[in-house]
Amino acid sequence: MVDAMKAVLEGGPDDLPERIVSVSTPGLDIKVPLRGGYEHFKVTTRQEETSQGLLPVYEWWERTELPG
Repeated sequence: MVDAMKAVLEGGPDDLPERIVSVSTPGLDIKVPLRGGYEHFKVTTRQEETSQGLLPVYEWWERTELPG
């Protein structure tokens, strides 16, 4: 059974604070604030067994910078 309220983040910066995160709306992109911008992750069809159960995998695909 997949825990739809959490996800595994794959790729992106090495200094992400967490690789297992809460998901407010399963299936939609996840946006993680980091160093004055956002790291964007898209859902994949893959799942990964973790210490918190079987979770969907989200893959990094881009970074956006905040103005200022």
